[in-house]
Amino acid sequence: MAASDHISEPVQMEAHASRKRRTTDISDTLQNGSGQVISEADALIHSPDPLHPANHICELCKNFYTFGWVTGTGGGVSIRDDKHIFIAPSGVQKELMRPTDMFVMEYETKKYLRRPAVLKPSACTPLFLAAFTKRDAGCCIHTHSQWAVLVTLICEAGLQDHPDGSGKDVFAISEIEQIKGISRGGHGNSSTEILEGGRKAGNLGYYDTLKIPIIENTAREEDLTDTLEKAIEEWPEATAVLVRRHGVYVWGKDVAQAKTQCESLDYLFQLAVEMHKMGLNWVK
Repeated sequence: MAASDHISEPVQMEAHASRKRRTTDISDTLQNGSGQVISEADALIHSPDPLHPANHICELCKNFYTFGWVTGTGGGVSIRDDKHIFIAPSGVQKELMRPTDMFVMEYETKKYLRRPAVLKPSACTPLFLAAFTKRDAGCCIHTHSQWAVLVTLICEAGLQDHPDGSGKDVFAISEIEQIKGISRGGHGNSSTEILEGGRKAGNLGYYDTLKIPIIENTAREEDLTDTLEKAIEEWPEATAVLVRRHGVYVWGKDVAQAKTQCESLDYLFQLAVEMHKMGLNWVK
């Protein structure tokens, strides 16, 4: 009788499972730059490159916190990098995030490749995906900017209604220099060509009227998805969507464009609030 015949069936099954686990663990692990063994999932967020999405999101949120855009765990950032989507988690202090806090999703299947066990996926995820799939965006930023919230309230009250501009469900402003920092459709033209008047090819001009649709807020962030997708479809030149009493979603072809457009829009929102205080119209 072979020695293995003396081993009970449960013990043999556990031994087989243990060997299988070891094989899986070995095949699913890699070494990082320091020679440490890490899983394939963790390899997605480990890089010395400061512009790697996992590192970049942390740095962006640290800066956005100083602007008041992601206070109280609100707001978020997502970056699409080739076949992967990197997403900041929900319910964390955004200014203190680390790369190991990142969720990673496969763009084609929309399945998570990396899910930190102690963190929750961002409730903004389906809204980020809307910008990626419907605008071919490379980055989407969500802020809880007070200026964004205030312009939605001014519009709701009908205090800046204009036949060719603002209304209850749209923010509009014209003849302000910063408008030239906004592209048509959120990704504009990949050219760096500067046209007459100082604007980039594919961006709005000084005499254009910038219009941003406003959708109603919901109790659950993910329930905004249908109305945000509808706004993106109905406003093909919009680079952002405002959410009343909540904040704004802004996208761009890459991180640099999404960031600069978010900065330009926040400048315009703040300016619009100050103009309103002075009794000035947003659209001439």
